[in-house]
Amino acid sequence: MLRKQLLAAGYDDKAIARRVKGGEWVKIRHGAYTEAATWNALDEAGRHALAARAVVAQSRTKVVVSHVSGLPFLGAPTWGIDLDLVHVTREDGKAGRSEGGVRQHRGGIIAGDVVECDGLRVMDATRLALETTLVANVEAGVCVVSHLLHASMTTMEQLRARYELMQHWPDSLGTDLVLRLSDHRFESVGECRTYYLCFHEGLPMPQPQYEIRDETGRVVARVDFAWPELGVFLEFDGKVKYEKLLKDGQRASDVVWAEKRREEMICRLTGWRCIRISWADLADPARTAAKIRQALAGRAA
Repeated sequence: MLRKQLLAAGYDDKAIARRVKGGEWVKIRHGAYTEAATWNALDEAGRHALAARAVVAQSRTKVVVSHVSGLPFLGAPTWGIDLDLVHVTREDGKAGRSEGGVRQHRGGIIAGDVVECDGLRVMDATRLALETTLVANVEAGVCVVSHLLHASMTTMEQLRARYELMQHWPDSLGTDLVLRLSDHRFESVGECRTYYLCFHEGLPMPQPQYEIRDETGRVVARVDFAWPELGVFLEFDGKVKYEKLLKDGQRASDVVWAEKRREEMICRLTGWRCIRISWADLADPARTAAKIRQALAGRAA
């Protein structure tokens, strides 16, 4: 709800202020409001998307939602990304500015760069993936790019081709590294971060989504990561993973028990050792890397 619309509907500034003070409405940004129930039901990414809508509606020139501000519209993860600023790109190509919680960009827009999401003009998945690498760190970039690849919203070929036209953009030095570390096989932010941890801590790089076969050659399981030559596999235990495994009528303990039996089966078939890590482990990468390194060294010996 924009101030000018509310004024046209018969509200004055005092009435608007009373609604905000009374907790019925929430002020998104200067001159833009929403129902408190709507705001309270949104997570950080959803609130950022609402702010982006307000920015576009209030803009005096044509803009496209871009960079990390487009991620919520594609359902892409925003882990590790600063959402304090709304990012938009001017369609007129003129130099942008940063003020009032908005960062305007001037990057050239070519055919195919823009799509419509719920009535809003947003950069397409390929460009958003690349733009994210300009304003986020490498680890967060890998999470975003891998998600978009896994969701088949873009391909590595499309990313590389579009990147050729963006190599001279400011802050693009880390983009190539993000593309080299990203993989369509990663199924969660936790898996992306685990792979990045291995890279950052100088560990041997594992094979993602490794298939385990029984004595007949039939695929009976997949593990998140494996070092086949060292006889070790790694599973990332995240809340989302267990929620996906939970079937109707099952309790959480049922899923944990089934996962334990699955691990035992894999160890019996392969003779390998299992490492399990969680979100808490990712918060202490040096300690977790030492744990993995010790397991790999033990098997190698």
